[in-house]
Amino acid sequence: MTPVELSRTVLHAVRCAVDAGELSVTVPERAVVAPPGPGGWGDYATSIALQLARPAGQPPLRVAEAIRPYLAGAEGVGGVRITGPGFINVRLLDSAADRLVRRILRERLRYGHGDALSGEVVELRVPYDVRAEVVADALVRIVGSQGGRAEVGHGDPVTLRPVPAPEDPAPLGPDAARWALLHPAPHDRPRISADHLVQRESNPLFRVRYAHARTRALGRNAADLGFTAEPGPLGDLVDAEGLLALLADHPRVLTVAATHRAPDRLARHLVSVADAVLPVLPAVLPRGEEKPSAAHRARLALAEAAGTVLAGGLSLLGIDAPDHL
Repeated sequence: MTPVELSRTVLHAVRCAVDAGELSVTVPERAVVAPPGPGGWGDYATSIALQLARPAGQPPLRVAEAIRPYLAGAEGVGGVRITGPGFINVRLLDSAADRLVRRILRERLRYGHGDALSGEVVELRVPYDVRAEVVADALVRIVGSQGGRAEVGHGDPVTLRPVPAPEDPAPLGPDAARWALLHPAPHDRPRISADHLVQRESNPLFRVRYAHARTRALGRNAADLGFTAEPGPLGDLVDAEGLLALLADHPRVLTVAATHRAPDRLARHLVSVADAVLPVLPAVLPRGEEKPSAAHRARLALAEAAGTVLAGGLSLLGIDAPDHL
């Protein structure tokens, strides 16, 4: 649906509200639709309710509520939400969010891979230091995800020299040790402590792996309830916009991590994705006697997309993403 078609759809919804006696106004000739501003939602927003409030003799929110059901039922509209003083926000069925989720589920662990470094050979000359070796090892995969090839060697001139770890990270185990060395920026001294092993929210690695495991568990639980993931309208899902923005930003993050030789950028991005998806997960499955709906299938698809990004990112860092935690 184009903006012009959506404008006509909004005017038709106004006409329906007038015909039903819910509004007493002259239907305008034009309804302005535009991408939602700060605090908005969906693909487009219109201020038609604010425009009609005075002639209708009603508050803008009441006008918006009168228009909302007719707009929500229109062909091609996936969801409607009212924000602010009376802005009507619309998500289209084939929205940018739907296309993003479909793309992630189609490309799976290769989502975000590109050709920014196609044909480029990146020489990584590192000192004989455990942190430098681990960072270089991660960069081999990250550079490869962008079409380049990284070659690691030792000796002068050194091209990659992150601040060394203050002590041997090996006692943390392979995954926690790699995270401890990769998560801080190269110029920051890594912290080697048992905090990287605790199973609680204060541990960023735990949050990332826990979020991934939760998305996989939801898929298993949904299968037990007889439904699978299908991208589409999310209904009144709170906090989805921030998560969608982070998922859409994943390809850029991988490119930046590769070109700036900075796996820490990817590690911190994964923490942001995990923190954004965890509040969404409780709304994925039906509650009580509620039956699975299209919104539940769409929410499951979004959760699976987030889990895919987390698994792919951890894999590039050389860290395991278990399905059970």
